[in-house]
Amino acid sequence: MANDAVDMARRDLASRLGIAESQITTERVEEVDWRDTSLGCPQPGRMYAQVITPGYRIILQANGKTYEYHSDQRGNVVFCATPSE
Repeated sequence: MANDAVDMARRDLASRLGIAESQITTERVEEVDWRDTSLGCPQPGRMYAQVITPGYRIILQANGKTYEYHSDQRGNVVFCATPSE
């Protein structure tokens, strides 16, 4: 499942940056138990279920910058510009 999340994150980042996926490096993937369904990336004005949500922290690198994505194990992947725990 981690591979699917990484693939989705890489596709999203390539689209955001307007580059080929081959220009993106996967730096690190780690299993995480998020405190709620925001996956550590809460959006203002939204409410989230307060349940432990297993998933992954995905760190990608492109163009000399690092980008962080968070996922759950159900196929949800979010770009996290300002990660919180």
